[in-house]
Amino acid sequence: MKTTTAECAFQALGARRAPWAGALLLSASLVTLGGQARADESLANRDGSRLAPALLLLEADSSDAPIELAQTVPAPGQPAAPAAWADTLTVGGHLEAGITGNPDAPADRRNFGRLFDDHANIPVVNQLWGTIQRLTDPHAAGWDFGFKIDAVFGTDARFLHLYNQFDHAIDSSYQLALYDASALIHVPGVGEGGTDVMVGVFGSPLGFEQADPTANSGFSFYSHSYISNFGVPSQHTGFLTTTHITSVIDLIFGLDTGANAWLGEGGLNNDTVLHGIAGLGLNLDNLMLSGFTHIGPENPENVFGAAANSGLRYMNDFFLTWKVNDKVTLNTELNYVHDDLLKASGYGGAQYFAYAINDILTFGVRGEIWRDNNGAFVASFKNPFDFINSERGLPTSPGGVVGGGRTTYGELTLGLNIKPPVPKAFQGFVIRPELRFDDALNGTKPFIAGTQGHQVTLAADFILPFSL
Repeated sequence: MKTTTAECAFQALGARRAPWAGALLLSASLVTLGGQARADESLANRDGSRLAPALLLLEADSSDAPIELAQTVPAPGQPAAPAAWADTLTVGGHLEAGITGNPDAPADRRNFGRLFDDHANIPVVNQLWGTIQRLTDPHAAGWDFGFKIDAVFGTDARFLHLYNQFDHAIDSSYQLALYDASALIHVPGVGEGGTDVMVGVFGSPLGFEQADPTANSGFSFYSHSYISNFGVPSQHTGFLTTTHITSVIDLIFGLDTGANAWLGEGGLNNDTVLHGIAGLGLNLDNLMLSGFTHIGPENPENVFGAAANSGLRYMNDFFLTWKVNDKVTLNTELNYVHDDLLKASGYGGAQYFAYAINDILTFGVRGEIWRDNNGAFVASFKNPFDFINSERGLPTSPGGVVGGGRTTYGELTLGLNIKPPVPKAFQGFVIRPELRFDDALNGTKPFIAGTQGHQVTLAADFILPFSL
């Protein structure tokens, strides 16, 4: 069944990895402000999937000795036996499963405005995530080479596809997606800490919340913010460089085929126009800041014709992490998206607070306001292919894509991270209960199948890491 022109226009926005324009990030002419701001612990985790820690403090090697491979560079003051490249390979992953209870029991069984926790009152396996990797050493004084491959099976995979890459392979809520397949290179001598290059398919550097929950900084929630769902891309195909100018400053630059886009005709809009990523990261001890801009055309040619290759979408995201003390961490995220062709904008911010009660229990709060100024980004997707089809401009199921109109969304989420003692093989196991309140602040009624202006959900999941 073919969709109407209006439906195609809405679908072309693809809810979730929408565009952003740089109003909240420094200046539009810079096309930047980026770099990844995360606690040191999450940076090592997250940046392994993206190249190199964007904000990790790096130590430059001031030796005049000839450049050697990273595995052969001895530690300062003492010789070290060379490590075999294969010995640094790791294989592992995690299992995530949960349930989101909605006391209003919406008729369409969907929690509006959600992606990864969209099923109402239905237990799901969100992710069976597998990783094989050999990460580069961010402190290497010489050249270093590695790779990373991430694949995920579960209900989350519906929203983690690259266009035309396994996106119609399984007609079910449970799908398979290749999230990361990249080559990693550490290049010495460019910047105080060298330059880290990532080539291939990789997770987007935009956004504070990560698709891989084990890569999130410190505290994390089961549900995702509106910014995470509808304000930033998921993945890119191309290359990304992170140059560690000093131990404080990182510069990031890359070219790709677009938000969530693959190669060739299935990649959409990558045939004539490259997309750009630029960013800046600052690491100031207990305060870290980063901002990113991604610019390029994102609308499908099969809906908009040649105009799709000239109408730019601007995606901007800025986040700050302040570790106040050993107990308290604050995170702030600002987001802006604009699409020239669709004449649509979305913008807002989220504030996070985490308090470590003890080694087992951490309490967290997230407050957010996000405006879908033209009703183009926030939506609910009923059937397995509705999300990817809406992104690609393909027909969706009748009534399968439901937008919320011009709405200002507010959400408040209260949660716990519970980390009980477990065997070493399962280190990182966490249980995440949460209570979330959503509201349409301007009086619209997008929730509970379009009948209410608010929504309350009670949810919990667990994440069980494993290594082989």
